[in-house]
Formats: sequence, structure tokens, C-alpha cells
Amino acid sequence: MSRSITIDARWDAEASVWIATSNDVPGLVVEADTWPAMIEEVRLVLPDLLELSGERNDKLSLTFRAEEHLEVAGL
Repeated sequence: MSRSITIDARWDAEASVWIATSNDVPGLVVEADTWPAMIEEVRLVLPDLLELSGERNDKLSLTFRAEEHLEVAGL
């Protein structure tokens, strides 16, 4: 059976980066300038974070949720 982890990603327009965090993995904070780069960074650091917290990471199921905030005037 795999462990499900939800990754919350949001676009920071001011910094021009995607920021990924997760309530399921304390300490996960990743920044990258593209969506694919952000996913790859999460895949790289996630096993280490889980190992440091004493959790197994044999089978993981990752769900990425994206959010972007826009201020729009005068539609």
C-alpha cells in the first residue's frame, strides 16, 4: 500500500517561482522557477525529509494542488 502525500503549490508572482509545501511532510519547502522543476525538486528532497523524520518512503503517491492568486481590476 502506498502513502498519499498532498503537495500544495502556489505561484509567487513577485519572486517568479513556484513554492511547494505540505502539511503531510513537515519541513517541506521547495522553490523552483517552473512547474516541472518544482516537481523534480520535491521528488529529490522528499525521501530525505521522510527518512529524517523516521518515516518509511517505500511507496508514495503524490498529489500536487496548484494555486495562483491574481488581482484583476475592471473586468
